[in-house]
Order: sequence, then C-alpha cells, then structure tokens
Amino acid sequence: AEAKPPKEEAQKGISPVKAKKTPSPADAERRKLRPGSGGEKPPEEPPFTYQLKAVPLKFVKEMKDIVLKEAESVGSSAIFEVLVSPSTAITSWMKDGSNIRESPKHKFIADGKDRKLHIIDVQLSDAGEYTCVLRLGNKEKTSTAKLVVEGIP
Repeated sequence: AEAKPPKEEAQKGISPVKAKKTPSPADAERRKLRPGSGGEKPPEEPPFTYQLKAVPLKFVKEMKDIVLKEAESVGSSAIFEVLVSPSTAITSWMKDGSNIRESPKHKFIADGKDRKLHIIDVQLSDAGEYTCVLRLGNKEKTSTAKLVVEGIP
C-alpha cells in the first residue's frame, strides 16, 4: 500500500491521452504550398514580356563623333549624347571596348530618355572610340562614335 502514492505523483500533470488534431483538407492544402518544397515551378516565361515587345529598344538619336584640336581642347570637356527609347532602358558607356566607370573624369547623365557621357578636362589620351550600350531585358543595342583629339602639328 505504501508504493502507490509515489506512482500517483509521477502521473500528476501529465495527461495520459495526447489529443491529436484531425487534419482538415485545408491543412493538407497548406502543407502542399510550403515555400521551397518543390511542387509546380513557376512558368519560365514571365507574364509581362509583352510590354517589352510593345516598346522596341532603340536609339532615337545616335552618338556623333567629336573632333577637338589639342590646343583648344585641353581643359575643356566633350559630351557624347544619345536619346534612347524606352526611358527604362539601362545605359552603360565604354571606351575602346572597356567599360568606363563614373569618376571625376567621366560623368554619366541620365535624364529620362536623354543620356550623356561628359568627359571632363579632355587630354590627348581621351581620344578613342566611345560606345553607349543600351540594355533592356535580354535585348541590347549599341551606338558608337569617336572622340578625335588632333595634336598640334
């Protein structure tokens, strides 16, 4: 008879039957839609590509060559300018096939469809072929012009 009380104490606070909720059909649906669990992949084609087709990627105004004489040009600046469509296109600039980073020497100006490359304090070494690369989605267009710095004879 003395062995019974400790057993009862051990049982206190522990309900012998654990209530298990019966899964409802809604729970089953929720389990299927767990993020990253595989399942159906989204369609490869994004649904809004028709917007890109409606607005062709283009240069409304191409770059023009700039010819400067070294005597006049040193210390002055040159500005390559293009007009792009649509205004959401991303432009980057290159000189002789290498990307140009924005710096005190090169300023990039993007104002709506108007894009400019401002070359400050032009030197003989700035002469070369400049390209504006226009990107939108997976499409790409380029416009190229030369900066000619004529040396003093």
